[in-house]
Amino acid sequence: MSRIGAWGAMAVAWWPLVLAAQTVTELPPVPVQALRLDIAPFDLPAALASVPVATGESGKPGVNLSEALTGVPGVLVRDRQNHAQDAQLSIRGFGARASFGVRGVRLYADGIPATMPDGQGQLSHFALAAADRIDVLRGPFSALYGNSSGGVVQLWSAEGGPVPVRTLEAFAGADASRRVGAAARGLAGLFDYNLALNRFTSDGYRAHSRARRTSGNARLGIDLGAGRTLTLVLNTLAQQARDPLGLDRAQWRAEPSQAVDAAFAFDTRKRVRQQQLGAIWQAGGDGHGGVRLMAYAGQRAVMQVLPIPPAAQQSPLSAGGVIDLDGGYGGVDARWTHRVQALGRPLELVLGTSWDAQDQHRRGYANFVGDMLGVAGALRRDERDRVHAFDQYAQLYWRLAERWSLLLGARHSEVAFRTRDRYVVAGNPDDSGAVRYRATTPVAGIDYRPDPRLRLYASYGEGFETPTFNELGYRRDGGSGLALDLRPVRSRNGELGLKWRPREALGVELALFRADSRDELAVASNHDGRSTYRNIGRSRRQGAELAVDGELGAGWRLRLGLTWLDARFRDRFLACVERPCLAPDLPVPAGTRIPGVPRRYGSLRLERGGELGWRGGIEFEGVGAVPVDDRNSDAAPGYLRTGVDLGYGLALGATQLRLSARVDNLFDRRLVGAVIVNDGNGRYYEPAPGRSLTVGLRLVF
Repeated sequence: MSRIGAWGAMAVAWWPLVLAAQTVTELPPVPVQALRLDIAPFDLPAALASVPVATGESGKPGVNLSEALTGVPGVLVRDRQNHAQDAQLSIRGFGARASFGVRGVRLYADGIPATMPDGQGQLSHFALAAADRIDVLRGPFSALYGNSSGGVVQLWSAEGGPVPVRTLEAFAGADASRRVGAAARGLAGLFDYNLALNRFTSDGYRAHSRARRTSGNARLGIDLGAGRTLTLVLNTLAQQARDPLGLDRAQWRAEPSQAVDAAFAFDTRKRVRQQQLGAIWQAGGDGHGGVRLMAYAGQRAVMQVLPIPPAAQQSPLSAGGVIDLDGGYGGVDARWTHRVQALGRPLELVLGTSWDAQDQHRRGYANFVGDMLGVAGALRRDERDRVHAFDQYAQLYWRLAERWSLLLGARHSEVAFRTRDRYVVAGNPDDSGAVRYRATTPVAGIDYRPDPRLRLYASYGEGFETPTFNELGYRRDGGSGLALDLRPVRSRNGELGLKWRPREALGVELALFRADSRDELAVASNHDGRSTYRNIGRSRRQGAELAVDGELGAGWRLRLGLTWLDARFRDRFLACVERPCLAPDLPVPAGTRIPGVPRRYGSLRLERGGELGWRGGIEFEGVGAVPVDDRNSDAAPGYLRTGVDLGYGLALGATQLRLSARVDNLFDRRLVGAVIVNDGNGRYYEPAPGRSLTVGLRLVF
């Protein structure tokens, strides 16, 4: 993709800014809880985007998080077209190495963690149909969320209001994709409620990628009087999906919708079942502070069939080719907020502590019985894995002068891993073990207000990321037991930013950032379907972000996010050149790009219209070339993808009927939707669909 291709097309949205700068009005504060402070985002010395979610209004079916974050800079959400592996999420390059799920980024739903204590998270149970907004925190202050907080994504469900709202909706698109849903929210006495139930099915764009997902989300708010509230959140997920696996470059060029033979031979697939209940109790809404107590518990079961050949499972140390996980998780968080005057200026203090734990029964089975492949065979692994995190944190926000404010914080974290091996046979000794990580992560930021419509800020923070249980699971020397020698990745993060409100309901933000990490994790070996990891030294992620968001007048609205990101290893190390890789043997020089991270990416949406009458929009998404492995042996080509949508809403008495139609990849470009970083078989590419149409119908009453 040429430099003009991605940025030139998106720059067409800049012309309205000149016209927009005619009126200046300071917006009233809209507090968010992204930093656990009751402060408007405009006044925070941090890069924070708060994106309203209007499922279906843009013609999107409301299935993946990638649909909702158009125009948010620094964030890259790539739809794999593979529901067995979830969407790929990274923020400023953190999390890009994840071959499945989300790592390096913290996830929350209604204030309740969706990331496990070891740093592994899933997006599949985010209920977009029930959402009001999504908050995305980038930069140094995300370190206040502890382990693996290279960024923070929080989804918030809408509260029920005095006018009941009920919705029935149906979407249908290419590849027999369908979503049907029902939702209701409102008030019932002292209760406000938001209930949503959804069913999604698809044959998949690629062969062997059929998926089915049923999800439910319930949020219940209870007014207990005297400034006290109780919020209950329940969500459930049941998902089954076949895995088409990745393609090599020649396969992608020849036929992007194909699946490799191994996917059919082993019937590669994944099944997930999850239920979670959370409760948040808050007291003290008198302006002087208060107390917040949160508790949650859940159960998660995963079964996955991998395409590992039977010959590769002959070693007594092999864990087989079928993964069977079943276990519970939960935690608590207690927070105290106090607001006072310090030297005649307002000061807000937050003190808190949290404890999170996961207790998981992990079993592995051979993926064959005799000549039959893709079935659970002999037991090859049986262990109890437990991880817990105990954290304490403090934050202080002080308006120390008329034009200046100061934000300070620190968090102390302790993350402990322990495994008890219950599969001890000849040639496979007791692999039990434990490891503990500790870190203190300070943050600081200062904000200057030269004008009511302008904010300048600087911030600094330190973060850390422990290995996940998947990365600890195998030693790189081929021996038994956990990789207890792995160290956590430590990072130092700095940011300079500008926030400008040229007129009411229009904002422009610019951020310059740098994150220096040490003990970066990389693949040590990759063979027989298993990856091992090692620490390789220093890395740097630095760049710039531009965001424009707001009303342009005459009914037009713009959301634009552009990112330039230079992510490189700063130390020389060895990487794998052969496949399968038993040991790294190729020198990789300092300055090599970190895989999975494009230099430039961005997205834009320009829309016009409301709930009734005609509405429409156009979107651009541009992504530069993406290196596929540590040695940068190849790169997925960049692209510019265009989408358009058109809708019409009409009133039928007290009921509204809203119709929509959307075309994605309007010019039918051949695209790589996501990259499987450092894939051991060289199948790095997960193709995206060509031109596709989605139609939708919503009844709101």
